[in-house]
Amino acid sequence: MAESIKQKQTFAIQAPAALSVQLVGDFTHWQKTPVQLRKEAGGVWKTAVELAPGIHHYRFLVDGEWRDDPECTVRVPNPFGSQNSTRKVA
Repeated sequence: MAESIKQKQTFAIQAPAALSVQLVGDFTHWQKTPVQLRKEAGGVWKTAVELAPGIHHYRFLVDGEWRDDPECTVRVPNPFGSQNSTRKVA
C-alpha cells in the first residue's frame, strides 16, 4: 500500500506577529489546498504533514505574503522570480 511509505515531516517558521501561517507546496497543489500551521510558544508556527519519498518544493504564506523557510539551505528558483525551499524525503 503506497500510503505506508509516506513519512511525517515537520515544518516550522518563526513569525511571532503573524495572524495566519500556511504551508504551500507541490504536495498541496500550492494555494489550492494549503496546510494551516498552529502557533506555539515563542511565536513559532508548526505543522506536520505526511510526504511521499522524493524532493518536494514549498514556501510559507505568512499573513498572505510569501516567505522562504529560513531553516532550509537548499532552494531552487521558481517562475515568479523568487525561490522555493526544498525538502528531501528518503
